Amino acid sequence: MRSAAQLGLTSCHDCGQVSRAMHHADGFVAHCPRCDAPLHLRKPDSIRRTWCLLIAAMILYIPANVLPVMSVEYFGASEPDTILSGVKVLFATGQPAVAILVLFASITVPMLKMLGLAYLLLSVHFKSLWRPRDRTRLYRMIELVGRWSMLDIFMISILIALVKLDAIATISAGPGATSFAGVVILTMVAASSFDPRLIWDQKGLQR
Repeated sequence: MRSAAQLGLTSCHDCGQVSRAMHHADGFVAHCPRCDAPLHLRKPDSIRRTWCLLIAAMILYIPANVLPVMSVEYFGASEPDTILSGVKVLFATGQPAVAILVLFASITVPMLKMLGLAYLLLSVHFKSLWRPRDRTRLYRMIELVGRWSMLDIFMISILIALVKLDAIATISAGPGATSFAGVVILTMVAASSFDPRLIWDQKGLQR
């Protein structure tokens, strides 16, 4: 069975329309008939861009968990909270379900997403033939669940908007929240930069 690339077919990176790309000395020059975006057989510099975004996210992951994500000022006394300290408070106040949700969405998911992307990049780099279908499913899962890591930022935004009692209590976002938002955004962009069709390219060459 011949692949779409071998048949000269490619999908638009913007709208998903499958079209026939025309060859030229400088590469593919055809444009999508639906949205007029330039067509490429594979996303340009997919591996390089994904690695850069992923490494930047890994660097920001450290201050996102070490620095306070929010600071609660109550009667003039300020108490900063990191993600982990917030999880401990939720457990201590009898809210284990919320604590587990925050722990999973804010710490576990970003870490697993970065490890998963690193694994996919390394498997493409070393031209692995191991289970391309399962690796594609892994990529789809990473792309799907990554956005839910913004749960912490949404909670902080809601708290800042609701808890504005002037001298009694106020809540403000900390530097950890900025780093954490950067991690989520960078991993989302990294996932969208990765081209899962690269997983199948080596398998096609082996036939």
